[in-house]
Amino acid sequence: MKILITGANGQLGSEIKLLSREFPDWQFLFTDVDELNITNENEVKDFFQHEKPDFVINCAAYTAVDKAENDIEAAEKINALAPKLLAKYAYITGSKIIHISTDYVFNGEAHVPYSEEDKVNPAGIYGKSKLQGEINCFEENSDSLVIRTSWLYSTFGNNFVKTMLRLAGERDKLNVVFDQVGTPTNAADLAVAILSVIQISAKDKGKFVPGIYHYSNEGVASWYDFAKAILKLPT
Repeated sequence: MKILITGANGQLGSEIKLLSREFPDWQFLFTDVDELNITNENEVKDFFQHEKPDFVINCAAYTAVDKAENDIEAAEKINALAPKLLAKYAYITGSKIIHISTDYVFNGEAHVPYSEEDKVNPAGIYGKSKLQGEINCFEENSDSLVIRTSWLYSTFGNNFVKTMLRLAGERDKLNVVFDQVGTPTNAADLAVAILSVIQISAKDKGKFVPGIYHYSNEGVASWYDFAKAILKLPT
């Protein structure tokens, strides 16, 4: 079985790469922009025609939330156009696609956890571009499986945990907001969940159920709570 992973150098892609050692019978195609520009249709078309992956896991994303407000074109290309192209050629070649999305498709004003049935209403360019990516996936390939996650962190890549640890070593005092709450999610746990979906689907194709799913770890915290927990980690 052949599995294409895009955004392989990011947090989730790196965790999947680490986990892939447990699946020696599977062929993993780890790609980032240097190996496959997923915003270039000709490159995507040629790659799919040549490799014909059984599964596609799209981990690639433009994740600089604040920067996206002034970098709209780049955010839309990576978060909206790329999923469209991947879903299109996954459909043509008969590949199953798993696309990773975000809780930013909501406006964040709810006081209870969001469900898959809740109305989307992104507040900024990042969320809007990610929502369009979801829409594009289903328009091009009704068999798409979209996983929305939140506050991802990992030993790899750039994330809030690493930022807090770095700043704690540079400053005597940190200011962190406490009026924004969410669920921090370990990218390693999400990687296990994704490969479990593929493992189950490989045994029974009927077990691959397209649609939108929410995945996070348990619990809730503000950024302030999260920062306090991070600073308690052993150094």
